[in-house]
Amino acid sequence: MKALTIVAGVLLVFVFVWERVDVVRVGYQIERLKVQKVLLERERDQLQVKFSALTAPERIAKVATEKLGLVPPQQGQVLVVHQQGEAPSLSLPPVEQIRLARHVSTGRGNE
Repeated sequence: MKALTIVAGVLLVFVFVWERVDVVRVGYQIERLKVQKVLLERERDQLQVKFSALTAPERIAKVATEKLGLVPPQQGQVLVVHQQGEAPSLSLPPVEQIRLARHVSTGRGNE
């Protein structure tokens, strides 16, 4: 009976020690995850700023004109196509007045 009590006592000590070690391990893991969360939040904020800068209408217009050589459409170059069942809000110009927009090479060599 004495041996059984000693074995039970040793098992209880092992369970207690294992539980304490596990609590410490989980605590370290929580701290690592908190640091990772902060880093990911910073990265997200930086990416949001970068996204806002890249999608700014002024920047898009600048890239379109300077790098791609695009120009705003002239009168008659835009044709609005309505889906079936939609009533057109503006009358369409006669076919002979419609001109196609096309890219004119500037000879810069980056096209």
